[in-house]
Amino acid sequence: MAELYELAQLGQSIWLDYIRRSFIASGELQTWIGRGLRGMTSNPSIFEKAIAGSTDYDPDLRELVNQGKSIQEIYEALALQDIGDVADLLRPVYERTRGVDGYVSLEADPTLAHDAAGTVAEIRHFYSVLDRPNIMFKSSPMTGKKTIQGTR
Repeated sequence: MAELYELAQLGQSIWLDYIRRSFIASGELQTWIGRGLRGMTSNPSIFEKAIAGSTDYDPDLRELVNQGKSIQEIYEALALQDIGDVADLLRPVYERTRGVDGYVSLEADPTLAHDAAGTVAEIRHFYSVLDRPNIMFKSSPMTGKKTIQGTR
């Protein structure tokens, strides 16, 4: 348990490249934060595995489908809910480290890889919906994985 804190003392921040609603809701993520976890990353592939590989999202999926939402709207609703919840759990880390750590990342739609204006517009939209300072946005790997923090 102390190893993650020891790594932080050496200047290393451990982030988890994983997200799943039951991991958040069960308290397991909070346990890892208590052990010294400093951040989390996500991307469309991680969400696809979480959604397809569990029943965690089934009630929300049914509701969103019944509302007539598009696939993109469904993905956005599910992903932004999880990202917001993780950001809230990591917020004390963000505050304690004065913004050095405590982030959760979200990747812009990879289909916007060659559309800089579209990528920026999507990131601004996500940032305004989430309205939290500890969200980090990544552009598609096809564009060199640039990171944007706090863009409004």
